Amino acid sequence: MSHLTSPPLVVARQLTKRFGTFTAVDGIDLDVHPGECVAILGPNGAGKSSTMRMIAATSPPTAGTLIVDGMDVRHAARRVKRILGVVPQENNLDPDLSVRVNLLVYARYFDIPRALAAARADEALALFQLSERAAAPVASLSGGMQRRLVIARALINQPRLLLLDEPTTGLDPQARHLVWSKLRQLKEAGVTLVLTTHYMEEAAQLADRVIMMDRGRILAEGPPATLVTRHVGHSVLELRLTRQEQAPLLAELARWSAEFEATDDAVYVFERDGPSPPPATPVRGTLRRPATLEDVFLRLTGRSLQE
Repeated sequence: MSHLTSPPLVVARQLTKRFGTFTAVDGIDLDVHPGECVAILGPNGAGKSSTMRMIAATSPPTAGTLIVDGMDVRHAARRVKRILGVVPQENNLDPDLSVRVNLLVYARYFDIPRALAAARADEALALFQLSERAAAPVASLSGGMQRRLVIARALINQPRLLLLDEPTTGLDPQARHLVWSKLRQLKEAGVTLVLTTHYMEEAAQLADRVIMMDRGRILAEGPPATLVTRHVGHSVLELRLTRQEQAPLLAELARWSAEFEATDDAVYVFERDGPSPPPATPVRGTLRRPATLEDVFLRLTGRSLQE
């Protein structure tokens, strides 16, 4: 990709964040290049949001180095923030102000002249299909509209780097696809995007590169399709049967030298070199489907719920 020939906009080396004795981010190395979209995936507690807050210069690193647009976030936090657009996990809009005034007030933080702020506010509202609600109080908006307004607000300073922490959580499918379309437009216009998400399809739709994190460390990174091929293969065969019924099938798969994973109600066979032969062991049901990023996520981070 051509943007990889440019010097990185974000450079992290041995980046670490601790809260007391708990290590949230454990010595990661990270580059983000201009014009790139990077998606950070991982279970809750993986260190995604802590990484984002350090890049946003709102949470200082405990150790390591973090450079954004040539500036050390420890010593130039105010200057770093001027080139950023930030979409936090929560909708932190001012409920006492109208939709448009929320944007105009936010523009004051960047000393944007009033007439320019008004023009940018109108442009951002139009981009996210909120123009008709410009005079409405924020409290009257649906959750999806408020989420779109938070993203619109992050564009008011025309950021070079847009940080989006789970930008489409809670949105219905139509709103989610609208946001994806607008983010692709921003990327095509040269805005660099870093996002966290629990939606694997979102990462596959938007990201040039995916970073898988767990327990504060990077497990794998690369283009979505490359990660799928590298860690799973081209397809997955799902075989439905209980733990108590699995022993003969697992022995059969071992004889094939197959890659597989067993759960309480299924065995997943990862097919790298074409379809596997049908198993001789009886099963309740079978499904062969293309491998996805979700398979990569579950293989690398595990299927058990992490709290």
